[in-house]
Parts: sequence; C-alpha cells; structure tokens
Amino acid sequence: MKKILYIISSLIIISSLLFAIVGCSSEDAKGETGVKEEVTAEKTYELHDPMVRFKIATTTSLYDTGLWYHLEPIFEELANVEMDIVYAGTGIALEWGKRGDVDAIIVHDRAREDQFIADGYGINRRNFGYNFFLIAGPEDDPAGIVGLSAAEAYQKIYDEGMKGNIKFVSRGDDSGTHAKEKLIWKEAGFDYEEVRNSGEWYVEAGKGMGPTLLMANEMSAYTMADISTFLAYSLKSDLGIKSLVEKDSIFINVYAAIAINPETHSAAKIDIANKFINWLISDEVQEIIGTYGEAEYGRSLFYPIAGCDIPGCPPSTDWTTPVPDYVK
Repeated sequence: MKKILYIISSLIIISSLLFAIVGCSSEDAKGETGVKEEVTAEKTYELHDPMVRFKIATTTSLYDTGLWYHLEPIFEELANVEMDIVYAGTGIALEWGKRGDVDAIIVHDRAREDQFIADGYGINRRNFGYNFFLIAGPEDDPAGIVGLSAAEAYQKIYDEGMKGNIKFVSRGDDSGTHAKEKLIWKEAGFDYEEVRNSGEWYVEAGKGMGPTLLMANEMSAYTMADISTFLAYSLKSDLGIKSLVEKDSIFINVYAAIAINPETHSAAKIDIANKFINWLISDEVQEIIGTYGEAEYGRSLFYPIAGCDIPGCPPSTDWTTPVPDYVK
C-alpha cells in the first residue's frame, strides 16, 4: 500500500511540474497583451522592394552604344528594383521570352515580334526608338556599291564575292540585323541559303554587332550594321571600313519593348514590365533617346518614336541626317 501511495504522489508532482512549464510557455507566446503572436514562415516583399529583380533581354546595339548604361540606373531608382539585363540578338531574346527566362524583351524584327505575340508569349508591344542600317566596306570600295540601293549593292557584292575579289561578313546569329540582311538578299533576287553556302567570301561571324564590325574591319570586308553601333565603333575602335550605302527605305530599324505574358508564364513580373515600357515611351525617356550621343558623336544615335506602333511606322522616307564626314 505504501508503494502505491508513493507512486501516486510522484505522478501528481510530475503532472504539476508539466502544467507549470506549459503555462509559462503559453504566457511567453501571448506576450504582454495576452494574445498569441502569429509567426510568419517567410518574409514577403512589397512589389517594388529592392529585393525584386527585373530581368530583360535586349539587343546588342543598345549595349554596344552604351545607351543601357545610361538608362538602367534611372529606371532602377524610379521603380526601386534591381535590373538584370542580358544582351543578345533578337532570335535569342525571343527564345528567352518564350521560356519565361525574362520579364520583358527589347527586339527589332517586326515579323517575329508579331508572331511572338500571336503565339501568346508577349503583350503590350510598344515602339520606343529607331535608327537605320547601312552597308560599310573598304574605303576604296572594290565592289563599286557607292550610290546604289541596298538590293543593288548586294547584287554587286555577290558578283564580286563569287569572283574572289571581296568578302562579306554577316552577323549570322539570327538577330534582327541578320533578319534584315536576309530580307535584302531576297529583295536582290537571291535565295539566302544559296548565298550563305556559295563560298568562302561569305563569312558568318555568329557574334554581336560590335565584334562583327571589328571582324569586317580586320578582313577589309563589307558588312551591314546599324548606324548607331557603327558610329560608336568608328570612334572608339578607329574603323578603317567606311559607310558606303545609307539612304534606302529598307534600312529603317525600329526597336520595340514587349512584356512577357503572365498568362503563359505566371512568374513574369507584368506590373514592373508595364511600368518599364510606359517609362520608355514617356516624354522624359523619349527626350533622352532623341539626344543621346549628340555630345560625343555630333548627332543622336537613336530617334524617339513613341506612339507610332503600326507596321511601317515611321514613314520609310523619313531619313535622318547622313553619317558624319568623319566616318566616311
């Protein structure tokens, strides 16, 4: 009997101790107010907290000319985000957009842009700037293309290339510039695949605009480039090749920004993308685009185009000031 009473007494003491511990823990959880505090599993951030990273893919010309170095910190401060910018040709940028690897893209190939949107990958396409392409080559112009149209120049380049007299360096990277080159070969009456496989005179760089210009310069070859990158590299790299063919309606080169469709990729930051696109077409940024490069190059490298979003806009005859004499 004594053993039973001893066991009962011990159980009562242990129970009392447990109750006291639980009670203290409960009071600690309630705090001074007596209400249990809610514990959050993980921290959440506001829409434009600096921890938010906004990813865009943009063409190499906007990188080579330094325009994005100028614009990036302005938007980061405005939207309170960290921008991750990757530079690639239009084809790669569109592919990243299809996979949802970025939140917005900046490209310059209207036919593929329209298909990208029709396939459900992009929304809110807006033109924000433009420039022009040109054909550059050796100053003595062995193919004799000065004064010709773009298509006529390509015909001469092909003829002289097949004779082994000249070389032509193509981007060859599925970029917007490469797409424009293919279009001009078609206008000149050629099948592009036959051209690219016609001989050693046709060289595919597989690189961005800047490196392609440098390659053409080293080889004293012809190439096609956007005027902005050509101007930038003419000064900083002292190019020996010169602008030979400029004014042609087919040379118009329009840049557009497109947000990635959140219905296709739920992680796409559509709110920031729309803010970014609206910012690009704002009066503030359009003024920056319209004057960027004037101090260093004697002319703007790009031209504003906000509000002009239909195919063929701006008018193909709306040419700008020719290339300055120092790069001719």
